[in-house]
Amino acid sequence: MNREDFPMLKKDLIYFDNGATTLKPKPVIDAMVDYYSNYSANAHRGDYDISLKVDTAYEQVREKVRNFIHCKSKDEIIFTKGATESLNMVVFGYMKYRLKKGDEVLLTKAEHASNVLPWQELEKEIGIQIRYIPLNEDHTLTLENVKKIITPKTKVISIAHITNVVGDIRPLEEIGQLCQENNILLVVDGAQSVAHLPMDVEKYHIDFLAFSGHKMLGPTGVGVLYGKYELLENMKPLQFGGGMNSFFESDGTLEYKGIPTRFEAGTPPIAEVIGLGAAIEYLQGIGMERIHQYEVELKKYAIQELEKIPNITIYNKHSTGGIVAFNIDDVFSQDAALYLNHYHICVRAGNHCAKILKDELKIKNTCRISFYLYNTKEEIDRLVQVLKQSKDIFKIVL
Repeated sequence: MNREDFPMLKKDLIYFDNGATTLKPKPVIDAMVDYYSNYSANAHRGDYDISLKVDTAYEQVREKVRNFIHCKSKDEIIFTKGATESLNMVVFGYMKYRLKKGDEVLLTKAEHASNVLPWQELEKEIGIQIRYIPLNEDHTLTLENVKKIITPKTKVISIAHITNVVGDIRPLEEIGQLCQENNILLVVDGAQSVAHLPMDVEKYHIDFLAFSGHKMLGPTGVGVLYGKYELLENMKPLQFGGGMNSFFESDGTLEYKGIPTRFEAGTPPIAEVIGLGAAIEYLQGIGMERIHQYEVELKKYAIQELEKIPNITIYNKHSTGGIVAFNIDDVFSQDAALYLNHYHICVRAGNHCAKILKDELKIKNTCRISFYLYNTKEEIDRLVQVLKQSKDIFKIVL
């Protein structure tokens, strides 16, 4: 799908590591080069034409994001460095001042480090209690399991929409409705989902949503934090400096600007935000539902073909996201990745920043294939062909 738009695909390369980062299409690259070449001024600083052009371009992207995730106001969109920074802002800018000792925060053991470590730090700092929602035998999350574990002390559920190893798509609309009924805040890590299927924060009753530009065809160094306006009003900035204040005096008198500007201190990632806007336009031009259905088709085909190989173990056959976690029997996952690299096939190996998932999978490391819109069944056929030859793996790796 649209492979001709991706310069990287002109190389002898099969790229199956889209869960880590995605390739960049020409329109995204062109938009950033245009900024650097033709109007490379700072944002919100200058009273001259090209600076005002920057301001317009930058703020237009905020509206593009609003439309993309279907929130009420562009003022609910904060630009960050990525999903990690966005989640840290939620935990240490909002939750730290709203939760108290003994309050429960529910996670799962399939979460990325960025959605576990901040909560663990807050647990040490103020005494909240982290509890892990049980997963099913196939390592997926169900509404029933959420219902079983919530208590009157449960104040937050913080989960990925799609997990980065198991690849299960969580039932967000039902979980969001449950949260509303029980006065529980819903925090969603959308790093693996916003690029792959339609997102509607209003429909899903999401209070905070975090995602990264580079996992959705955009550049590195930019991400988004969405928060309901009434929640952002009570969130404290984690950075202070230029651009986020209205005034400050030597006697300590000061006033910060309104939302979202108060959360974007310093020079913003201007080129990256512009690139993110171009990525959103590109994705919407294809259609998010179309992308999702294509990935489902690729995943189904990959599982069908990989199951024909006797020495391959697949850990997430039944999840519906475009991710396949597998191992070659008796081969360390990094060795398998090096073997595939010999044939110019890029996969990820390791724990994928989901280090406590080993409690569920009963294994620390896996190889991960993660699909995107430019992958093909022919690429899967090549992967399968190479894996069938894996009896020679150590001749190549060693």
